[in-house]
Amino acid sequence: MTVKSTLTKRYQNILRRTIQHYIATAEPVGSETLVQEYNLSVSSATIRKALGKLERAGFLYQPHTSAGRIPSDCGYRIYVDDLITPDNYIRQKIEKYLNEKLQKKIFNCEMLLQRSTQILANFSGYIALITLPQSSLNRLRHLQLIPASLNQVILIIVTDSYQTQSILIDVPKAILIEELNDENLLAQELQVISNFLNSHLRNKSLLDLVALNWRSLDKKLIHYADFFKTLLQQISNHLKSSISTPIIIRGFSEVLHQPEFSQLKQVQTLLYLLEEQQDQLLPLIFEVPKVKSLTTQRVTIRIGSENPLESMHPCTLISAVYKQKDVPVGSVGVIGPTRMVYENTIPLVESTADYLSEVLS
Repeated sequence: MTVKSTLTKRYQNILRRTIQHYIATAEPVGSETLVQEYNLSVSSATIRKALGKLERAGFLYQPHTSAGRIPSDCGYRIYVDDLITPDNYIRQKIEKYLNEKLQKKIFNCEMLLQRSTQILANFSGYIALITLPQSSLNRLRHLQLIPASLNQVILIIVTDSYQTQSILIDVPKAILIEELNDENLLAQELQVISNFLNSHLRNKSLLDLVALNWRSLDKKLIHYADFFKTLLQQISNHLKSSISTPIIIRGFSEVLHQPEFSQLKQVQTLLYLLEEQQDQLLPLIFEVPKVKSLTTQRVTIRIGSENPLESMHPCTLISAVYKQKDVPVGSVGVIGPTRMVYENTIPLVESTADYLSEVLS
């Protein structure tokens, strides 16, 4: 059930104007302010009644008894999902700027992402984050199977960046045939399998591995199909984790101008999140939205307490994935106070992600 089915158009408009005014001023909003600043065509008493109802519904709250109202996280959620239209002008503006400033020059991938992050920070006025492409682009250089015992083998994986990892794997019963109950024979058979796998998997990326079907193997190797499936899963897991995925961060100084971060403790908390908790922050940025609305279906928006990290509760995180050939490989994000200009920030994040998808594909 959306707010449009529970609130009249008048109440929707009062909620919209209250949140817009608070975003613009960072000051609690009272009925007199709404009467003076906006042509709502209703009396101050009617607005007071509406503000009271919106507070009881959980969309607004009073920081102090005598103060006006400010939006709750729930209020911002309703505002984002039902009461705004992203600004197409700002979308066109950053699209033009990205094409003019970046496309005419030759950059390596990391430089492209660094420049894009800085542009996003400048346009939004918040902290911009872009992850480097994840390990779906990492390729397998070599693998080797070595017997550890009659029941286990060691899988050694080497990637194109020469990162190496050893994984201990149980040997399936299907290949523990009688003639292999000898370590020398097992070693010889594993070498044959290693040669076969290298011939089929060398230079394959994680994206390529996902599409492989071991059920169409030669009859001589068909009884290894389940074993190959296990190996493939181990290799895929390794390629996912073998590359660290640092987050490029720009615009920290921009967000310090926001009153929400005027106190040293708040700044320190945010700085610690960005510097020391990137491993916890990354899954929040690189995530497909679970719930989609008409206005935010291409982005993930986590508002305040919707963020699982307590240090993120004063903030909103808006993110969108960028792709290579329709496969998500990284993410573009913005962190700012919950009192964020959502109409501008949503299209800025979307457009930057679209630009990177186009360039990288």
